[in-house]
Amino acid sequence: MGLFLPLMLQAQSLKETVGRDMLIGVAVNQWQVMGRPQQAKDIVRQHFNQLVAENCMKAQPLQPREGEFYWAAADSLVAFAEDCGASLTGHCLVWHSQAPGWFFRENGERVSRETLIRRMQTHIRTVCQHFRGKVIGWDVVNEAIEDDGSWRHTPYYDIIGPEFIEIAFRTAHEADPDAELYYNDYSMANPRKRAAVCRLVRDLKAKGIRIDAVGMQSHCGLDHPNLSAYEASIDSFAACGVKVMVTELDVDVLPAPKGFSGAEISQNFEARKQLNPWPEALPDSVNEQFEQRYLDLFRIYHRHRHQLSRITLWGISDRETWLNGFPVRGRTNYPLFFDRRYNEKPIVKKINELWTSL
Repeated sequence: MGLFLPLMLQAQSLKETVGRDMLIGVAVNQWQVMGRPQQAKDIVRQHFNQLVAENCMKAQPLQPREGEFYWAAADSLVAFAEDCGASLTGHCLVWHSQAPGWFFRENGERVSRETLIRRMQTHIRTVCQHFRGKVIGWDVVNEAIEDDGSWRHTPYYDIIGPEFIEIAFRTAHEADPDAELYYNDYSMANPRKRAAVCRLVRDLKAKGIRIDAVGMQSHCGLDHPNLSAYEASIDSFAACGVKVMVTELDVDVLPAPKGFSGAEISQNFEARKQLNPWPEALPDSVNEQFEQRYLDLFRIYHRHRHQLSRITLWGISDRETWLNGFPVRGRTNYPLFFDRRYNEKPIVKKINELWTSL
């Protein structure tokens, strides 16, 4: 009689659990797209069915000088996504940060309204047409509203006025009628910001302008945002007739500097030892808070799975997370699902178990 060998069960992946109800994605950088290290690609293949570029589809790397487009890095991301069997989201067409300086200046002076509209439309048309059929949608406008609900005074707003958003969405839709179009921002649990984004969405829809979803960046901490307010924002945005996306999810476990607020990348605070308390390893007590925070968030996502179209982690591993350098440079942060050696953290299994048990 032959030996009975029990069948070994492979651990479930995120795309087998969460991915049954919505896209589950991750932001990747150019080194990972180039296969450095190989573990990054292996993780993408196993766990994620959606990708977004961390940087290479932003205006500065795509068009550093007027009329000179550099497609190699972004095209390699397209190939990487196809090879991994993942859909690709474009990020982002209009953002005041990481835009080339020439966009807003001419002969040492601020450009005219007409010139900036022309440059913005040319960039959007060229980029959308280049990637037509290769991305499922675009973050058309990124971070145009302040936390208090007022317009952010970016060069786009100051030169063109609030109409720049309408112009951007119309231009993107004309350039690629099949692509979904999104508005993306941080601090979206803030009631005043929530109300302002809802007004923006309703205004665009009332004018017949395509907008498919609102992206809640979700750069969270151990004690923020307020989860009730966060959940209320999902309901509010969905009530505007769009899908909701969790677009840049991570959980910052380090102490915040005094005066720090939101995810405005221009913030830069002086490095101090008390702001980088765990350079070698995260204490068990803080890791328990980290896991509980993610589990609380994913309970919310499961409750709202019919309103959400995707959840995207902002990075694969703690090694490359932007939070190692923001808002204090040189820190050691632990905000993601994989550690600095690309080892899977226990939170992945716990989220899979949670999702299948609800």
